[in-house]
Amino acid sequence: MEILEKYKSIRLQTIAFCKHLQPEDYAIQVVSFASPAKWHLAHTTWFFETFILKNYSENYTEYDPNFNFLFNSYYNNVGDRILQTNRGNMSRPSTDHIFAYREFVDEKMLDFLKNNPTQDVLDLVLLGLNHEQQHQELLITDVKYMLGHNPLFPAYHKDVYLLKDRNQLQETIQIKEGIYEIGHQGDGFCYDNELGVHKVFIADFEINNFLVTNEDYIEFIEAGAYTDFNLWLDEGWSWINSQQINSPMYWHKIDGEWHYYTLSGLQKIDKNAILSHINYYEANAFAVWKGMRLPTEFEWEIAAQQMDWGKRWEWTNSAYLAYPNFVKENGAVGEYNGKFMSNKMVLRGASVATSKNHSRTTYRNFFHPSERWQFTGIRLVK
Repeated sequence: MEILEKYKSIRLQTIAFCKHLQPEDYAIQVVSFASPAKWHLAHTTWFFETFILKNYSENYTEYDPNFNFLFNSYYNNVGDRILQTNRGNMSRPSTDHIFAYREFVDEKMLDFLKNNPTQDVLDLVLLGLNHEQQHQELLITDVKYMLGHNPLFPAYHKDVYLLKDRNQLQETIQIKEGIYEIGHQGDGFCYDNELGVHKVFIADFEINNFLVTNEDYIEFIEAGAYTDFNLWLDEGWSWINSQQINSPMYWHKIDGEWHYYTLSGLQKIDKNAILSHINYYEANAFAVWKGMRLPTEFEWEIAAQQMDWGKRWEWTNSAYLAYPNFVKENGAVGEYNGKFMSNKMVLRGASVATSKNHSRTTYRNFFHPSERWQFTGIRLVK
């Protein structure tokens, strides 16, 4: 059965990333938004136990009654949970215990899937697998944050760099004024926030078929951009001053040369590589400095059929809001996307940390404008 192989493959991908971690790496949480590796391992397992096995597997007994409290992320319908900031305080259960939990749930899930569950249940399993792929990306970026803020800048693995991508093209794409359809169509998987196909009117615009490079951004820095309030949104100006920001995340100037932390350790910046780890405030300020702007998420989706994309999550100039006729599911599953439609900006595309086959032109990622620990970049429009 296809779903069985898909389940096994995706679950193994999560474990494969962890093989280069040291035992001490699994439990560390150095900032509230970056969760420990072992919490990701447990939470993705908890999802299948809570939404599939407990509800649909006959005579299932949960692995540990405490795990619902420890590994629920934000589902109020499912019960109480620890504060996100406390995820790094769990020295117990041990990492070995978490791996045993994954093995237990995997065995039960594989047996369950052999018994031909209904399509509604299979849809939930597919949601769980896509949820795990989201956490695979978060696992990569959270581990990078942890190691990148270690004073020794230790390498995750010498061959895992993830910042080498360069633009293949230097062309622009012209999009004509008109009415276009936006939103997911077809029978493939999508999230509820992609649904609600609707029409939008777009004026003529020209979009770069390439992303901003490190060299481009160094010019921005050396032009004094981080000290010029005229370039910044008010919140962005407050952010760089309160946090004393003067470069992208992971950048360090050493002996007059720019370096950045990669998963293979501290490296000299490749000036021709695509810029990464900037937030919406920085992306917008750079666009202002260039006399251009960020695309709206609708412009991005319309142009995506002709664009080279997928190397960085790309900031758009669109707030994360519901599409027309958006309807939240009942119960906990309805908390997946809808309740976050406030104070977030949409990112489109995918990144070098995105799991294989987990990207599409209608995918709507979203983060707060100040967040930049993901592999985020800039595409410009005029």
